This record gives sequence, structure tokens and C-alpha cells, in this order.
Amino acid sequence: MKRMLNMLYVTTQGTYLARKGDTVLVRVEKKTRLRVPIHTLSHVVCFGQVACSPALMHLCGENDVAISFLSRNGRFLARVQGPISGNVLLRRQQYRLSDDEVFTAKIAQLFIAAKIANSRTVLVRAARESANDKSNTLLTNAAGRLTHVLNDLSAATDLDEARGHEGDAARIYFGVFDHLIVAQKEDFSFTKRSRRPPLDKMNALLSFLYAILANDVRAGIETVGLDPSVGYLHRDRPGRFGLALDLMEELRPYLADRLVLSLVNRKQIQPSGFLQTESGAVNMDDDTRKTVLVTLQKRKQEEIEHPFLGEKVALGMIPHVQAMLLARHIRGELDTYPPFFWR
Repeated sequence: MKRMLNMLYVTTQGTYLARKGDTVLVRVEKKTRLRVPIHTLSHVVCFGQVACSPALMHLCGENDVAISFLSRNGRFLARVQGPISGNVLLRRQQYRLSDDEVFTAKIAQLFIAAKIANSRTVLVRAARESANDKSNTLLTNAAGRLTHVLNDLSAATDLDEARGHEGDAARIYFGVFDHLIVAQKEDFSFTKRSRRPPLDKMNALLSFLYAILANDVRAGIETVGLDPSVGYLHRDRPGRFGLALDLMEELRPYLADRLVLSLVNRKQIQPSGFLQTESGAVNMDDDTRKTVLVTLQKRKQEEIEHPFLGEKVALGMIPHVQAMLLARHIRGELDTYPPFFWR
């Protein structure tokens, strides 16, 4: 399990990854900057102009280490990996259930309920710690409205109705997101969620960490033998990993949003680390991206008590644990899927 926490993030442009024996060599300008034994890695993630030798791809494939290629801003491009393990019976059951409207609506409600509940917890904790009366009131009111949405969601009878409640919750949550920012306010203000492209610094951070989370969740799904493309809340679409998007919904507030707010509020990143393109898109520079990834990797080592298992689990293992629990439910070993609720 510890091995699965070790991901090599490569952000320096022009880096070349090579193989020497059972070691990954990280070369910049023809000089070896880092050596990493392959047995310590679970994943190599390359951002932007990073190249890999065929010999290294061979080594990674033999050792079940995936290599993912993302744009400099975190957009998924491609993945190289060895044979995918998995139980064909598990996947066939996954496919059958995706055509079951009752099952689909029920499990989608669970994903959405956990997402809303975890978003509410973010607001409640921030309101409790806020020294600003106006922010405290707005955050508390928004948390109360999310409680009402959760109650309405429990009575939803189909997938479309559940999605409608998810949209309502997102508008409430992001409607007060700016009040969660308590430092560097002028430079990191938040008006609304913008994705492609992100139009301000906060959205650039959110989009980047959501892309990393999606990659982690997909890895967890494939590890337990499920197909990341066949989802329940996110229906089939060519090129989209629906199940990965499903499973990451409940994890966004806890694993991504909290980290973004921490980076800004603790002034671990600076406004000068962002660039705006002619199209209006806002991107991070390389140093800021490295800071985010280093902080993320440290955060992944922290442990909490898993709300369902009742055991200590590293934060970086949560996507893998939830994928395992989902697989057990699909196999019929658990009566229902236990989503991750942050306490």
C-alpha cells in the first residue's frame, strides 16, 4: 500500500526519462538529476514537454507502473501502461448494472450526497473559524441550504432529478467560495467556476488539482479491476472516463478544494506565479506548479480514520480504498456502496 503513495511528478520542461537497470533516471540538459528505483513507484506523471525512452516504458510496463502524460496545466493527454489486471466477471457485472436504471439512480445519489455533505463540511468548518461576521453568516446560511438540498436529494426518483440537485448544490457552494479565501484576497478572488479555460487564479488551481485527482481515482479504479470508462452518474461518452469522474465527485471538497484554500490562505503560493494568455486563460508557472505538487505529495502522507473501515488510512490511499469498496458492492459483497463522508 505504501508503494501506491509514491508517484513521480515531472514538471521541468525538456526532461528526458531513461532507464538504467531497474532505476528511472531523470535527465535535464543531458545531466542526471534524480535516480528512482522502479520498485518504489506506482505511477509516473509527466507534465508538458517530457519524453520517455522505450526502454523505460518497457520497465514500467513490466513493473505495473503507469506513465501518464498531461499538459502543463494538468489536462490528461495519454497513458502508457502494461496489461490491465482485473476480473472479467467483475467488469461484466459493472456493465450490466450500468444498464439498470434503478441501480444507476441509487448509486449516483450516493456519489452526489457525499459530494454535497463534504462541501457542507468545508463551509461549516470555515464559518466556525471565520473572524468576519458577514462571511460567517453567509457560509452558515449556505451550509443550511446544502442541508435542504441533501434532504431533497434523498427523495429523488431518477438520475436526472439527482443531477438537478447536484447542480443546485454546486451553485450554492461556489456562490460563497470567495468567502473561504481569507488571505491574498485581492489577487485570489473567486467569482464563479470556469473550466476550459480557467479564467482566474483560483480556477486555475482548482482545475489543476481536479485533473490530478481524476488521474489518481482512475488509477485506483484500474487497480481493483473495474473499467474507468463505464460510469453511473457520468454516462458513456467516447474519450471520457465516466466512473473516474463519478468516484472523484465525493472527494473533490476534501482532497482538492481544501488544499487549494490552504495554499492560498497560508501564502504558500504567490500571485506572481500565474500568467494570463492572450485568450484570457490563466496558467501557473513551473515553480508554482512544483509547489502545488510537493504540497500535495506531503498531504497524501497524512493519515485519517476512514469513516467506513474505522482504520487509519493515508489521504493518498482514499481513491484506492473507495474504488475497492465500490468493487465489493458491484460484486455483491456489500449491500450498498459506502461513500466517503468527511467528519
